[in-house]
Amino acid sequence: MALGDPTRLAILELLVEAPAAVVDLARVLPVSRPAVSQHLKVLKEAGLVLDEPAGTRRIYRVRPEALAELRARLDRYWEQALTAYRTEVDQTSEEK
Repeated sequence: MALGDPTRLAILELLVEAPAAVVDLARVLPVSRPAVSQHLKVLKEAGLVLDEPAGTRRIYRVRPEALAELRARLDRYWEQALTAYRTEVDQTSEEK
């Protein structure tokens, strides 16, 4: 999973704040520029970020649609977990 790595999650959080180049991200993260590039590649393949050329650099930004899809998925998981919990509590109450 693209967001299963703490560094990729940190990169995504930084890109939510503002678009950035690899060098800018590497300045604030405890990883090298090549490592940041590799993490961005994974995020891009997952459809979470876009990049565009800006001179000799590439500027990365979050895909808002991807965040909306992620939010919807997390909301569904949360609702399922709450429903399962509610069912368990109801069954436990009925057994008493």
